[in-house]
Amino acid sequence: MKKITINASRKYDVITGPGLISQAGQLIRTALSDNAKTVCIVSDDNVSPLYRAPLKKSLTEAGFKVVSFIFPHGEPNKSLSTVSHLMEFLAGKQLTRSDALIALGGGITGDLTGFAAASYLRGVRFIQIPTTLLAAVDSSVGGKTGVNLKAGKNLAGAFWQPSLVLFDTDTIKTLPYSILLDGAAEAIKAGMIADRNLLDYIMQADSLTDPEVFTTLSDRAIRIKQAVVEADERDTGARQLLNLGHTIGHAIEKCSNFEITHGHAVAMGMAIIARAAKNLNWSREDCLSPLLAVLNKYKFPLDCPYSAAQLAEAALKDKKRTGDTITLVIPVAPGDCRLTQIPVEKLETFIQKGLA
Repeated sequence: MKKITINASRKYDVITGPGLISQAGQLIRTALSDNAKTVCIVSDDNVSPLYRAPLKKSLTEAGFKVVSFIFPHGEPNKSLSTVSHLMEFLAGKQLTRSDALIALGGGITGDLTGFAAASYLRGVRFIQIPTTLLAAVDSSVGGKTGVNLKAGKNLAGAFWQPSLVLFDTDTIKTLPYSILLDGAAEAIKAGMIADRNLLDYIMQADSLTDPEVFTTLSDRAIRIKQAVVEADERDTGARQLLNLGHTIGHAIEKCSNFEITHGHAVAMGMAIIARAAKNLNWSREDCLSPLLAVLNKYKFPLDCPYSAAQLAEAALKDKKRTGDTITLVIPVAPGDCRLTQIPVEKLETFIQKGLA
């Protein structure tokens, strides 16, 4: 079992190890450390049959009353409508400010549960129990919560830190390889922005399905995120570096009607950004070759099916736009990135340089 403590507006632990779902009740009781009586497990209809029963058993044994809210899986349900239904459910069950929500699932579940927790009664506590590598290394840590609007991804949300994150590494065993790649993309991103040695480790690893490999990836990626979150919790400066590949990645997701998953879209977005930076001589070192080497090793699909015009149109609705400029994360060397603002009218040309 490994533990990382995040010192943000709410101090909390990120605990990683096997078998944590069966131990969750007492760990959550310790984290809440007061008179919390009721917890609501929030999960989707894919994850709930796998893990809700053992989690509920552990919570009941720790003295909690447990209620459950199950919603249909999929990105279209990461919506204000689902959050509204969840909050009506919480009100109907009479949860109070001393109670808590538990997000059991991937990034969609964690994001919308956190947003509901930030909004219900103007703020109740919540616990993250990520069941995907993507959620473990990215969305479960840092306090960004939110849902999608028709106009774009994560355009409604709040900063609301969890009270505890439990990553049971046994959950990785149930993931198909394509979903595992989503998490690997975020770990590769962490290496590109802050840790060249992590990139080397991923390149030399034998298999993403090796427990030692994905545990190491999650631990090192979380520590990178810990550093930037503690330095810039509200995403006004250095934390924006975590958006490497995301401006274009979110555009790819939207253009595909979310058929291209987040990690796959981010991998494409990183490749486009790195190629554009190389072609424009914005990089100090060759970032494209090592990035493509590691992405190709794990067989990420990198052929973007959309034009520069389509991607620019979608990206300009992204929350990273500020007035007439948009902020891009530019890799200048492996393990070193910079924030660069460009006029919105130049975005399409920039993307075209990355598609060439």
